Amino acid sequence: MLLERKLGFYERYVKRGFDIICSLLFIIVFCWLYVIIAVIVRVKMGRPVLFKQPRPGIVKNGKETIFNMYKFRSMRDEKGENGELLPDEVRLPKFGAMLRSTSMDELPEVFCILKGTMSIIGPRPQLVRDMVFMSDKQRMRHTAKPGLTGLAQVRGRNAVTWEEKLDWDLQYIERIGFLNDAKILLETVAVVFKRSGITDGENATALDYGDALLKAKKVTREKYDTLQAYAKSLISEHEGRA
Repeated sequence: MLLERKLGFYERYVKRGFDIICSLLFIIVFCWLYVIIAVIVRVKMGRPVLFKQPRPGIVKNGKETIFNMYKFRSMRDEKGENGELLPDEVRLPKFGAMLRSTSMDELPEVFCILKGTMSIIGPRPQLVRDMVFMSDKQRMRHTAKPGLTGLAQVRGRNAVTWEEKLDWDLQYIERIGFLNDAKILLETVAVVFKRSGITDGENATALDYGDALLKAKKVTREKYDTLQAYAKSLISEHEGRA
């Protein structure tokens, strides 16, 4: 299925300019905060200071692109005896949890907005291994540029189910406009101050979509393994082009 959606005037001609102006102003005003956080991350967790991860980007030629999204590192790289990374709750220090609860770990994404791979408002860029479990309808969310925040984030963030989250994203792309974006931006400020919806209530970090589907027995183990392998191949292909 080729993913296509007609763009309105605001999304086609205005939204990008709004993103550039706001991201530049934010970087200039808060450059001191970037430096402080980077120094603390370096002292408490070492290198690298930034965490890079491939994420599904906006659709081009009917298919999702993949781009590198950056965050401040919030977890250590502690491994067990078998060489595998320890569970998230073990690797997430207090400072990292604070970064996440205040959303300050996401500040480097402003540079992605300036570059043009993200927008201020839009569906949050999920993991590639989440994307492969989405239905064709759910993947329509990728016809809009991924955002620093979005409708799903002000309607519950990780405190709502995956299906609800993706449904909010689909509702957003149906009525993209300046007033709606401004409203979401203002509501985001309130959500950040409340520090709500960071986890899914059971885990230090929210479950991946595929893991949630497997846990709910909505996919078989065979399909789960097949789609996880497909996600890894997409990431390898992206890294090979980088």
